[in-house]
Amino acid sequence: MAASDRQHTLAKSVSMTGTSLHTGEQVTLTLQPAPENFGFKFRRIDLEDKPFISALVEKVQKVERATTIAEGGVNVHTVEHVISALAGMGVDNAIIEMDANEPPIADGSSMPFVELIKSAGLLEQKEARKYFEVREPIYQETRDGTILTIVPDKKFRISCTNVGPGGRFTQYFSTEINPETYEKEIAAARTFVYYEDIAPLMEKGLIKGGTLEAAVVIRGDTLLSKQPLRFTNEFVRHKILDIVGDLMLSGKRILGHVIAVRPGHGPNTELARAIVAQYNQMRSMVPVPVNIPSGEAVLDINEVMNILPHRYPFLLVDRIIGFEGESKCTGMKNVTINEPYFQGHFPGHPIMPGVLQLEAMAQVASIVLLRMPGNQGKIGYFMSANNVKWRRPVLPGDTLIIETEILKTKRSIATGIGRCSVNGVVVSEAELMFSVVDR
Repeated sequence: MAASDRQHTLAKSVSMTGTSLHTGEQVTLTLQPAPENFGFKFRRIDLEDKPFISALVEKVQKVERATTIAEGGVNVHTVEHVISALAGMGVDNAIIEMDANEPPIADGSSMPFVELIKSAGLLEQKEARKYFEVREPIYQETRDGTILTIVPDKKFRISCTNVGPGGRFTQYFSTEINPETYEKEIAAARTFVYYEDIAPLMEKGLIKGGTLEAAVVIRGDTLLSKQPLRFTNEFVRHKILDIVGDLMLSGKRILGHVIAVRPGHGPNTELARAIVAQYNQMRSMVPVPVNIPSGEAVLDINEVMNILPHRYPFLLVDRIIGFEGESKCTGMKNVTINEPYFQGHFPGHPIMPGVLQLEAMAQVASIVLLRMPGNQGKIGYFMSANNVKWRRPVLPGDTLIIETEILKTKRSIATGIGRCSVNGVVVSEAELMFSVVDR
């Protein structure tokens, strides 16, 4: 597995201090390493119980000029820039500690966070990095002209068009998102605001920490920023920066091509919800793990079918009639003349094929395997059969008793023995080997 295919966290804790954009408060932000499969969580260390808030779309409270997440009355404002930097630079798991309710705005881009991440370094973790590949197009359109689409792609790409009021500063940019392109093409793009929007924002108690160093202010066709544009199309690149952060609130790294026209935090977070919905729909097709009894039990055919994926004409167990300890299981198969294989095996002289008796042993043994801790919801692949012996023919009307025992397990490999009998007489037996894998 390549390093890029594994999860990463920060190699050490790193901090920065600055002014928050909307509240104008001084805030110290600290990025902390986190364990595998942790994701991103903010932590308000200025509060008594130091609560965590998961950076997930289900926690989004409002999206006016920035994305706010909240839980139990505790909120964090303007989360998109720091999440964008973490996701864009290949971090999968991190704790974002703050002693206020909003990260520092710095220069209005995510580059200060990128530099902070680089100063910490990345630590490769053991777990595989998980991606959700968008397989069906997702399309959203709003009344004010925002269009967001994700189409299938083997990479994560964003193509974005920014359109300002009256068509001002219409810009387009398209790029694959990976740590190299993110740092070079996206991270330095600063947030921007139109002059006519400043007064309404101030009336709402926002942008108290806003300065010409923290954002590009646009008045008519003129820029009021103290610094020149960092890119000729800096505004659309910042829109892409926001999209990276807002879509990561889905909790999924996606593979897909995002095509955005006039995006904003509200539509972006709705697209993140749509990603979650498509992911959940995909996961709903995975069978729910079955609670296989650990003590003495009998399983009827419906319970057997909840455990095994086999179906007609290849389900060769009608009932489980007993367990013994952790490793032994006994099943039953009623052999009738209606079995489809009797048409050809053999016409006028029906005999149950020996290989199907072997398969019946494997299916009963699989139930023992799937009963073991950590194996629920998985499937057993038949790898080999040794010392197979067929001793007597099995005929229509016979009741086949299938006894299996797992002798040894090591990681995902298991070995065991199986035996079929009719009326107490052994008709077949074998040594079996399996591989237990995810469905």
